[in-house]
Amino acid sequence: MNDVIANGDLRPGSPEEAARALALVEREIAALDGDKLAAINVDIPRAVVTALGALPALMSLRPRIVEEMPLFPIASLDKLHTYALAAWYAHLLALPPTEPDNADKALIDEATVLRSDLLVAAEALAHRKLLDPKHVAQIRSGKGHIDTANDLVALATLFTNGWDAVEGKTAVTMAEIERAATLGPRLLATLGMRHQVQDRSPAQLADQRRRAFTLLVRAYDECRRAVTYLRWSEGDANKIAPSLYGSRGKAKKNASTATPPAEPPQEPTAPSTNCGG
Repeated sequence: MNDVIANGDLRPGSPEEAARALALVEREIAALDGDKLAAINVDIPRAVVTALGALPALMSLRPRIVEEMPLFPIASLDKLHTYALAAWYAHLLALPPTEPDNADKALIDEATVLRSDLLVAAEALAHRKLLDPKHVAQIRSGKGHIDTANDLVALATLFTNGWDAVEGKTAVTMAEIERAATLGPRLLATLGMRHQVQDRSPAQLADQRRRAFTLLVRAYDECRRAVTYLRWSEGDANKIAPSLYGSRGKAKKNASTATPPAEPPQEPTAPSTNCGG
C-alpha cells in the first residue's frame, strides 16, 4: 500500500476552471449556517494545494471506504476537487483590488525570479530525497505567467510541509516562502481576473471566501477521519492526507498567533454521517 501515499500535483487550477467550480457549489455555499463557518486561520492557497495533492491517494482508497464504511458521506470525497478549486477562486475574488496595469510587469518579474530561486533549491533537495522529486518535476514543467503564479503557491506549500526535513539544509528562507505564498495568488488574480466585473462588496466576497473554505475544510476533515480509520494499523494516515495546517507552527515558529485546529481523534472511530453542509 505504499503507492497510496503517492500524491498528486500541488498546483491549483486555472482561474477559469476554478470559477466553474465555485459556480457549481453556489447553492451549498448559500445554505451554510453563517454562525457555524470555519475560521480562516490557515493560508487558503496552501490548504487548497494540500487537499489537491492528497486527492489521488484518497481516491485510491475510495473502494475500501464504500465497502467498509457504508455510512461515510462519500460526496465529501467525490466533491473534494470541486470544493478545493471553489475555495481557491473565492480566495482570489476576495483579494484586495489589483494594482494598476503598469505594475503587472514588476509583479511578473519578481515572481519569475522567486520561482527560479525556489525551484533550484527544491531540485537540490529533491536530489537528496528531502523533498518529493515528483512534485518538483511537476513544478518544473510549468510554462507561462499563469503557471508561474501557481508554481509559487506549490513551492510555498512544498517547502512549508517539508520544513522539518529541509531547515538548515537550504539557503531558502521562511521570508521567501511566505512571499511566494502571497505573490502567487496576487499575480494570478492580476493575470486572470483583471477584466472581471465585480457586483459584490468586499464584505460579501469575504463571506463567500469563508463559506467556500468551510466546505473544503469539512469535506477534507471527513476524508482524513476515513483514512485514519482505514489505515490505523499502518500509521500512515497523515502521510496520505496531511493536515491542511501543515507544519505551520514549527515552520513559522512565532510568526503566527493563530490557534491550530484540534488533531484527528486518537481512536479509529468511523466518521460521522454529516456531509458538511
